[in-house]
Amino acid sequence: MADVQLQAVLAWFLDHHVAELYTEAIRNSIDYVLDGARTGRFDLRSPKVHPGERASVGAKLEYEVLRVFSLPKSKPLDTLVSEIPVDIKATIGKNWTIPTEAHCQLCICTQIDLTRNRHRTWLVRTHRSWLYRGAGNNDGKRGLAAQARDQWSVPLYDWTALPVNPLTFLTEEQADQVLAEKPGQVKRLLMMFRFLEGRIIPRNVILTVGAGNGDPMRRARQARDEAAEEGLTLLCGDWVESRDQAAARGISLRPGEWIALSDKQDEAGSVGGGTGSV
Repeated sequence: MADVQLQAVLAWFLDHHVAELYTEAIRNSIDYVLDGARTGRFDLRSPKVHPGERASVGAKLEYEVLRVFSLPKSKPLDTLVSEIPVDIKATIGKNWTIPTEAHCQLCICTQIDLTRNRHRTWLVRTHRSWLYRGAGNNDGKRGLAAQARDQWSVPLYDWTALPVNPLTFLTEEQADQVLAEKPGQVKRLLMMFRFLEGRIIPRNVILTVGAGNGDPMRRARQARDEAAEEGLTLLCGDWVESRDQAAARGISLRPGEWIALSDKQDEAGSVGGGTGSV
């Protein structure tokens, strides 16, 4: 017999840009946990990030999903979709812990693969017969059997790339220099732009490099003149002129994003780069 509620929830989500919105929600959740503007951290896999913090990405993601899809927070589960109760789960591993109140209910299960910088999400009704046997953990939470996930869940979207934090492209030595306490912010931002020439730099990366210091964005703007002396043009998507200059080189630069381009580069050439944070 068809699961009418599952089909209704599925139809609601498929009327949205699900993968795109989930990418935004996951990126924001990871940025929130890393708290780069205060901690200088930029990689969730770093030993500087406690395992408990990595696990908390799922809890933050619940609220980000509600926000990006404009869904209400509603008991007895996490939200209502087409007036149907739905629970929201995420893992950075390979399974989810399904609480007792969500047994036999509709669950959205997201898997975040930090090694390959990607994510995917299913919609599934978590029948008790599809959960791992036993009493579960102390809260009665039980994992979803892999066979049930593979055979009875419905994909909301397949593997989708997560934006990569440009700082992860630095060598260990370069990262140590860029994130050091000295020299000052302008000098360290210049080093970053030099090391990451041609890569799009989101605003949160500027804040991470200036962690714990005052007004990193102002320091980035101050770096433009010194960069020009080195033969680098710094463009910022906040300025129409910069967006036009980037577009002339085949680059789409959004508000808040920066890029360093060599003055020697062919104006007709195109430059790519990752955005976002993982």
